[in-house]
Amino acid sequence: MKYAGIVLRNKKNPLSSVSYEGVFDALLSGGVFLDEIVFLSYDAPAELTAALSRLMPDCDAVTVVCDGVLVSAAKNAVSTAAGKPFSEEHLLETERSLVAVLPDGTEGAELARAALVPRIDSRRNNSYLRVVICAVSVPAELLSETLKLAVEAGKGRLELHASEKFGCVRIELIYDRETPKMIADEVVRVIASELKDYVYALEDVSVAERLFETLKLRRLRISTAESFTGGGVGRALVRIPGASSVFFEGLNTYDNKSKCERLGVSDFTIKNKGAVSDETAYEMAAGLIARGNCDVAVATTGVAGPTAAGTDKPVGLCFIAVGTKERVRVFRFRLAGDRETVTETAVNLALFLTYRELKQN
Repeated sequence: MKYAGIVLRNKKNPLSSVSYEGVFDALLSGGVFLDEIVFLSYDAPAELTAALSRLMPDCDAVTVVCDGVLVSAAKNAVSTAAGKPFSEEHLLETERSLVAVLPDGTEGAELARAALVPRIDSRRNNSYLRVVICAVSVPAELLSETLKLAVEAGKGRLELHASEKFGCVRIELIYDRETPKMIADEVVRVIASELKDYVYALEDVSVAERLFETLKLRRLRISTAESFTGGGVGRALVRIPGASSVFFEGLNTYDNKSKCERLGVSDFTIKNKGAVSDETAYEMAAGLIARGNCDVAVATTGVAGPTAAGTDKPVGLCFIAVGTKERVRVFRFRLAGDRETVTETAVNLALFLTYRELKQN
C-alpha cells in the first residue's frame, strides 16, 4: 500500500503557514504512513493537477491539506484530475485511489480520524491499533536507547512514532490486528520499564489532565505560586472541565515584595539567596501550605530570558518546589531554548513533578 500527501501553501509569503502536521499525525495514528509529501503553491492549479495525475495512479490514497478557504478550489482540481465529481464532502474514490481534500488544523485532523482512516481501512481490509505512552523530561540518550530496545521487541510487527514538545514526550505504537497481542504488550512493557521515572500515562492524556485526575481521586486541593511561568501552571489546570473542584488559587508573584507579603518569603532569603534560588522556591511553596487552604502547593521561580535581567543567574535556570503538608521538595533545572520554550517546559515539569510527588506518597 502506498500513500501520499499534498500541502497547498502560499510560497510567496514566508510568514504564511498551513497547519498540516495534525492531519498527517492523525493518519499516522491510523496506520497510514505517507511515502511522499509534496508542497505546492495554492495559486498554481496546473502544478496541483500535474501532481494529482502522477500520484493517483500510483497511490492507494492521496490527502490534500490546505487552508479552509481553499478547500473548494482544491476539490475542483481533484475532480478535474479524476474525471469525476466528489460523491462525499471531502472524499473522492476511484477504482485505483482514494483522494481526500481536508482543511488544515484541528478540523482536518478530526476529519482524517473520523472519515478518512476508516475508509482507507475498508479498502485495505485491515485496521490498525495504537497505544500511546506519555512521559516528561526524558533524557535524549535514554529515549534513543529505549526506542531501539522497543524496536527489537516489536520484531518488525509494529511502527514506533516518538515526538517531543516542551519536555513532553509522546510515544505511539501502531500495529495491525494481525499482530500478536503479546508482542505489543512486550513493547509497552519495555518502554514503561526503561522510562519508569518519567512516564505518567499509558494513554493519550496531557500531564495536566493526569494531575487533575489524581487530585480529584484523592480529594485534594492545589494552589500555585508562579514567578516566571506567568500563571502557566494554573492555566493548564483550569482549562480542564471541573478544575474548580481541585484548584484553590493561583498567584503570580513576580515582584519580590509580592513574594514576601503574599507568601511569607523572608527578606533575608531574597537579599542573600536571590529571587531565583532553592530557598525562595521552598518558601514560596511552604507559604501556600502554611495558609491552610490547600493540600498541595507548587511554586516556580527562574530566569526565562532572553537576558538575565541584571542578575548573575544564567538564562534557563529555574527552581520548582512541590509541597504537601508533610514536606516541600525543590528541583533545580537548567533549561535550554528561547523564552517560550523555557517557560512552557517549566510548566510541564511543574505539573509532572507534582503528579509524581503525589504518586510516591
